[in-house]
Amino acid sequence: MTSVIGDFVERVEFNSYEDFFKNFKLKFNDDFNFGFDVVDKYAEIDPDKIALIWVNDDDEEHTFTFKEMKEYSNRTVNLLKRIGVKKGDKVMLTLKNRYEWWFCMVALHKLGAIAIPATHMLKLHDIDFRIKQGDVTAVITVEEDTLLPDYEEAEKGLDWDLKKLVIETDRDGWINFNKAIKEESPVYERPAGDENPMADEVFLIYFTSGTSGLPKMVAHKHTYALGHIPTAKYWQNVVEDGVHHTASDTGWGKAVWGNIYGQWIAGTAIFIYDYVRFNGIKLLEKIIENKVDTFCAPPTVYRFLIKENIAGYDFSNLKYVATAGEPLPPEVSERFYDIAGLRIKEGFGQTETTLSIGTFIWVDAKVGSIGKPSPLYKLELHDEEDNPVEIGDEGELCFDIRDGIPPGLFKEYVKDPVKQAEQVHDGFYHCGDTAWVDEDGYVHFVGRNDDIIKSSGYRIGPYEVESAVLSHEAVRHCAITAYPDDVRGQIVKATIVLQPDFEPSDSLTKDIQNHVKRVTAPYKYPRMVEYADSLPETISGKTRRVEIRENDQKKFN
Repeated sequence: MTSVIGDFVERVEFNSYEDFFKNFKLKFNDDFNFGFDVVDKYAEIDPDKIALIWVNDDDEEHTFTFKEMKEYSNRTVNLLKRIGVKKGDKVMLTLKNRYEWWFCMVALHKLGAIAIPATHMLKLHDIDFRIKQGDVTAVITVEEDTLLPDYEEAEKGLDWDLKKLVIETDRDGWINFNKAIKEESPVYERPAGDENPMADEVFLIYFTSGTSGLPKMVAHKHTYALGHIPTAKYWQNVVEDGVHHTASDTGWGKAVWGNIYGQWIAGTAIFIYDYVRFNGIKLLEKIIENKVDTFCAPPTVYRFLIKENIAGYDFSNLKYVATAGEPLPPEVSERFYDIAGLRIKEGFGQTETTLSIGTFIWVDAKVGSIGKPSPLYKLELHDEEDNPVEIGDEGELCFDIRDGIPPGLFKEYVKDPVKQAEQVHDGFYHCGDTAWVDEDGYVHFVGRNDDIIKSSGYRIGPYEVESAVLSHEAVRHCAITAYPDDVRGQIVKATIVLQPDFEPSDSLTKDIQNHVKRVTAPYKYPRMVEYADSLPETISGKTRRVEIRENDQKKFN
């Protein structure tokens, strides 16, 4: 058993959450680089240690050791350098769950180029916006019906040469990535001088999901990788020489939360299932077959799983499960516990952060709570005048950065000084989310500031009401928003997608409203209910409540 985690933390083991919060400290050199100091270090001290286990729907399987990961990433670095990609260049990746994504990410980190992962579900206008806004100089992608033509169309509007690489495909104007790296050397030495990437330089950019307005570019430094040690080791509870799986496309930020940085630093292998279409049963079967020890997924995946007939499956190898991305409905948590005997541990973070609040391994899960603060983040809740609030009172989640930006927190919003000034001021990063803390130190998420409903003097968070609505048997999806009202200021509105066997009716509406009154505070029930075939979503699958609100405002006016 080998792990490099001790190279980056002053202590690895802790007796309690309090011990962890007080004494967890990172350590790193000014030129820390995930590629050289983690991947290549493992290749040196334990070359046969498993890094990645990859399967797809065609029964193709690949297992990569750290020695192989070093060599493939080095071949990729040499290819990128040969075609003119250099330190500081921005490279966009739309690789789905192809194993080549890991070669490319490690290679870009070694080179000091900036990775911009993105989903393959982008449309032409999304691609065009990201390439131009991000000054992208190279793209690495898979062949899809529209991806290659859309990249080619977007290229026409550029006044610079776009380098284009594609996985296992021969096409005019494109480099066949897999053929090309075979011709490159598996050796690449750490560069010296100005070519050596430094820890405080940008190495990763994510575009936000755009739930309100155009997506923003969130830039992270090399130390972001170290910021995910608490994510993997002390929240997901990854096992040394075990196997971890986080359900995420490589285009989403959750992929770097769960399928590369903290997990490899802590010494676990990553399992990836590259499916064509999501199927909860097939995912579960692959997890069992590949002896996954620890698992993380958004609540939506757990919701899919509990609706399948999974009661007879063998969960004995699965030791720990976690979730983040949106609040976990209590009924989903309880049902999964009944089936698998495992408590789902919640966590919270943003594109701008690593895990900042979590139900860490010493902390019992509490219904309705996202856990307790990470030691990397000094949490305060502020009121609208920017004053700290009392225990039990709602306030905005803010992180104190007066003593410096912690590893894991983003460096800046690129090309957006207005957004930067809105979120980072007076010595704090303002998350834009409302929460409250109970007497035991647990944080309870209420909602995005913009999503909070103010009705007759009450402040109502959408997620608690959504959980109540979703617990009704007729409801498949739901979005809770504020609807303008002359008397109350705002009222609670539910936009509902029904299960296939149900039809909208006045009696069903009344039943749903009464159900909500029974399971949560009666004043929170949706006074207005609207049925829809689907909810407006971002390309990352997050509900665009702002779109519902804007449409309702037009109707009201």
